[in-house]
Amino acid sequence: MTDPRRGGLRLATFNILHGRSLSDGEVDVGRFADAVAGLDADVLALQEVDRDQPRSTGADLTAVAAEAMGAADHRFAATLRGEPGVWTRATGDRQPGAAEYGIAIVSRYPVLRWRKMALPALPVRWPLMLKDKPPILVKDEPRAALAALVDVPGGPLTVVSTHLTFLPGWNAVQLRRLWWSCRALTRPMVVMGDLNLRGALPSRLTGWRPLAQDPTFPLEEPRHQIDHVLGSGDVHAVAPGGAVHTGTSDHRALVADVACGRGPARSGRLGVARGAREAAA
Repeated sequence: MTDPRRGGLRLATFNILHGRSLSDGEVDVGRFADAVAGLDADVLALQEVDRDQPRSTGADLTAVAAEAMGAADHRFAATLRGEPGVWTRATGDRQPGAAEYGIAIVSRYPVLRWRKMALPALPVRWPLMLKDKPPILVKDEPRAALAALVDVPGGPLTVVSTHLTFLPGWNAVQLRRLWWSCRALTRPMVVMGDLNLRGALPSRLTGWRPLAQDPTFPLEEPRHQIDHVLGSGDVHAVAPGGAVHTGTSDHRALVADVACGRGPARSGRLGVARGAREAAA
């Protein structure tokens, strides 16, 4: 964990593709744990997270990430229940052994309180344009955001994890709804996740500041940044940050070294992200 006297903090967001690697198409829980540990994040936002799913060996991937990080607190928020192809909307009531899918936050620092926020799903099927193929009608899945008030060096920091729809235009609607829902949350605040919106657009839609900028998708030759770390209030980047090829998922993780208030950078931490990024090139 970061030395609290230095005031630095490493944040990361990672769409984990339920722990699957594109190299062999397999979910290896140990490989996933190594990927999380390699990020060396103090607070990690996860998307496409499985719990009790057969396709991911029945593992609780949030708990796996928490153990790999040495986390003090973690929470999973289900958006869907059941297995792929027979999904239903998650009610929020935990049923032991029920397969679930959603988002999570894992923190090395204690979490003072949690809040889950529902985001609007498109109520009708929508035409999705495919390259060299006719459009198909798709139905959006439920979307949500999970907020944690984390007791970090420099004072409480609100961290939000979310995964917005891939449907063009509706992801912008969801982001604006999230902006509205976050107005009353404690500042400083960082919103992290797979927003399915490119480049500077999330910042233009919300006024939240980018704390790390680097292409994150597709994995091997990323051309677009659709995963974001955005700040509001007295939080700022203390190093450039960057995207990290972890050896799993179809996204690169995005890492940001930040401080709340006037805290200095952490010695040597940028090298972890930069080294991983260069090794994958």
